[in-house]
Amino acid sequence: MSHRTRDGVSRRAVARAATAAGLSALFAAGGGAARAATRVGPRTVDVSVPSVALGRSAPVRLILPSGFDARPSRTYPVLYLLHGAHDDYTSWTRETDIEAFTEGRDLIVAMPDAGRTGIPSDWRAGPDYETFQLTEVPALLARLYRASGVRAVAGVSTGGYGAMAHAARHPGAFAAAASYSGILDTTAPGVPPLVDAIVAREGLLPPSLWGNPVLNLLTWRDFNPRARAEGLRGTPLYVSSGSGVPGGGAGDWLPGALESLLWPSAHLFADALALLRIPVTTHFYAGGGHDWAYWKGEFTASWPMLARALGVPV
Repeated sequence: MSHRTRDGVSRRAVARAATAAGLSALFAAGGGAARAATRVGPRTVDVSVPSVALGRSAPVRLILPSGFDARPSRTYPVLYLLHGAHDDYTSWTRETDIEAFTEGRDLIVAMPDAGRTGIPSDWRAGPDYETFQLTEVPALLARLYRASGVRAVAGVSTGGYGAMAHAARHPGAFAAAASYSGILDTTAPGVPPLVDAIVAREGLLPPSLWGNPVLNLLTWRDFNPRARAEGLRGTPLYVSSGSGVPGGGAGDWLPGALESLLWPSAHLFADALALLRIPVTTHFYAGGGHDWAYWKGEFTASWPMLARALGVPV
């Protein structure tokens, strides 16, 4: 459902036009001023991306291929890794060995910002992270880092939502998509209050995302991976989720409780794909928690699918 201005023009269309105009101006002088890059490792740099969609500059962490500078004419596929709620674009390098894992593989890893909620959507009354991640970041990577048009996307938690929502809402944009404990049916029982809680925890008004879950149901459906599942036809998919252990265990009970809350959402999404006869590789496991201890293994399990889509060695 498009949000409209008083003149009846889609707000999303206005944003796309503004983004295109902004990018044209941004790169008109050759792109030298389009980035402020800080090297944080031998192959890892943080780039500040001027964004019309966000109304500010936002960061993306890049892991560049080995020998990137020695092969100035070569282009590379891009693996986008999306972070979860109450975290940031540094999470994948902080929590995993993704830098070492990709050593010797000819690809770029891009980890774009999605704000503190980690929900990379076109907010009803706020930033447009969808355009930032799908238009502005790829444009900069193609211009300045020799990114090819081959892309795959994966994410954890709200980033898992983003991976499937991006791929479903923009068919063909990604050669593969993977979700680890993602929010894959935003209207499943118990999920709207969870989404509202994620937004509220960051001091934001819940309706600023997609509006009221009842009064603005069409908007919620428009950004719902399950409702947009037809758009995933032809895209290799990987979905994992645990059943969780709500209130169990001697330690922190919250990761298990969160995982159990998302369990029905993941199954409803997989069931929708099955009804549409859209293939998906699923790993639904007993127990588990909503944390990196499980997500690291799920990324490894999904890697062969992602690697094939990107055309790099497994």
